Formats: sequence, structure tokens, C-alpha cells
Amino acid sequence: FCIQPSNLAFGVETIGEVELMGYAKQMNEGDASIIVIDSRTPDWVERGTIPTALNIPWTNLNPAKGATPLEIAEILETHFNVTESEGLFDFSQCRTAVMFCNGMWCGQSPNNIKNLLRLGYPSNKIKWYRGGMQDWEILGLTTTASN
Repeated sequence: FCIQPSNLAFGVETIGEVELMGYAKQMNEGDASIIVIDSRTPDWVERGTIPTALNIPWTNLNPAKGATPLEIAEILETHFNVTESEGLFDFSQCRTAVMFCNGMWCGQSPNNIKNLLRLGYPSNKIKWYRGGMQDWEILGLTTTASN
């Protein structure tokens, strides 16, 4: 538990509910250049998540938590539209990643974001919903079973 700053990293845009709903709407309308990611571990996601969100737990992109380079590469290729050639990642066609976790006190999405940045993911392609599930639910917005 640690309150997160408003500006997580240079170039990463912090967004609110309206912006997140806009990205979710674009996804629902078939825009494949966007992915909404719930960075929480499955035990949290079982309680509900934001509609359209895909669960990629923060541990799955974290080598310190056992994620192997092969597993990380597979996630990047499968979900983020990143390609790999001769051990190098190509982010030129990567998706805009909209990430969230439990709220401003939670470090799960910040951890995912920092790991993506370490891998070379472009910061301008990362959006962070700092309010997370806590603010989403306080506002009475729709939640759904995990995807």
C-alpha cells in the first residue's frame, strides 16, 4: 500500500473515468489499436472489473516475480501487438495500453507500466487510470465478471 503520484512517468498520460470510457467505446467499436488492461492479480479481478478489460496481472510482466523473457515476449506479441526479431522488440505498431488496478493506493498497474517502459514500450502509448476500481465503483459505474 503506497499512494501513487498523479504523474507516474514522463510521457505516460494519467486519465479519468470519461477518458477511459472513451477508450472502451473505441474498443467496442472495433478499434484494435487500443487495449484496456486490468493489472490486478486474479484474486482481485474475481470481484469484478471494468467492462472490456483484459486481465494481465502485474506479476506476468515482472521478472522479479518469476516472469521469464519468453513469457513476457509472448504477452507483448499476443496482446500489445509488439513484434520481436533477433531478440529486439519492435514497438512501431504497438497498441495504446490503458491500464488500471485498485486505485491511487495500489501499485499493481504502476508496476506493469514501469516494466513496459523498461522494455522500451513508448510512454505516449500508455494511459493510466489512477482512480482504478475504487473510484470506478464509488461512482457507481458498471463492472463485469473478469474476462
